[in-house]
Amino acid sequence: MSDMTISKDIIHIGASDKNIKIFESQYVLENGMSYNSYLIKDEKNVVLDTIDEKLTDKWFEKLEKALDGEKPDYLIISHMEPDHAYNIGELAKKYPEMKIVGNQLTFNMLANFFKEIDFSNRKFVVMEGDVLDIGKHKLQFFMAPMVHWPEVMVTYEQTEKILFSADGFGKFGALDVDEEWDCEARRYYFGIVGKYGMQVQALLKKAANLDIQMICPLHGPILKENLGYYIDKYNTWSSYKPEEEGIYIACSSIYGNTLKAAQKLAEILKEKGAKKVVLADLTKEDWAEAVEDAFRYSHLIVASSSYNAGLFPPMKQFLDHLKERNYQNRTVGILENGSWAPSAGKCMKATLEEMKNINTIEPIITIKSTMSDENISQMEEMADKILEK
Repeated sequence: MSDMTISKDIIHIGASDKNIKIFESQYVLENGMSYNSYLIKDEKNVVLDTIDEKLTDKWFEKLEKALDGEKPDYLIISHMEPDHAYNIGELAKKYPEMKIVGNQLTFNMLANFFKEIDFSNRKFVVMEGDVLDIGKHKLQFFMAPMVHWPEVMVTYEQTEKILFSADGFGKFGALDVDEEWDCEARRYYFGIVGKYGMQVQALLKKAANLDIQMICPLHGPILKENLGYYIDKYNTWSSYKPEEEGIYIACSSIYGNTLKAAQKLAEILKEKGAKKVVLADLTKEDWAEAVEDAFRYSHLIVASSSYNAGLFPPMKQFLDHLKERNYQNRTVGILENGSWAPSAGKCMKATLEEMKNINTIEPIITIKSTMSDENISQMEEMADKILEK
């Protein structure tokens, strides 16, 4: 993890919200959230993005301290999502001569969010590859549509070779949290950006042509060392390739009998030599954590109770989240349970068939209320097929 020192002329003016428990009204946070904003001091002073509503006072205090009596000449808008853009209006009112830098889509959204402000005489519209010269520092703009909104762009500072990466390379958690980057960055990526792998790949190709010495995202720590590691993670994630050889068993069980079967299957897999088996109870697991792990590992097994002639809701939600995020390129085993008319298996298979390049293992294992010796033999067979692949 990196500290937030950037350079003599470039100052981090972001802040963390340690009290927030849910991000974007759906992602559970155990360690808060960071919201990054930056100031470049030069012949012209440039602010890169504002900050979330809850941190308004702290942000303005840090900005004014960093400006030290000067005024900002430009505000660059990387992304119009309110957690970064909320204070555009207040900043524009405070500094009426400040120019607003964005692409045409930025300004279309700006008019929607801030209907009471006329930005027409302050627009500084940029296109792909344009450069803003502010003195010693030169800022080049690259469009990053759908990473993860259509107006997103990144800024490359040519002198110090810094990529201001918008939501790219972001991470859940406050800035002073002592934890590995991978887990919460992965959960962040697949939760928020995961659908747009093709667009992330396009941005990575642009970045490959730049000499990048530092990455400054809008969430999470500044990345200064071993940048190839982080870029490689993004390349793997956005290619929908498994990050790690392993078997993820996602189980949704009403009274526990399906879970017992999933536990038995995990035991069999380990006995047969599987190096990594992870079992998750979807009735208790954070859904974003479950989605993250499904993308992380090379194989998936879904085990669910039947419910109302369909699928138990925790499993339905899990599969819907995978489908929405373009889950693909995996081998999947299916285990269902039903006391009189098992329906979960066909429902799970139907959803999986809507995904790209999913190889489902036949046959589906069907449990009638509690697992039988025959079911255990079927689990042995499924384990052999998975381990063969």
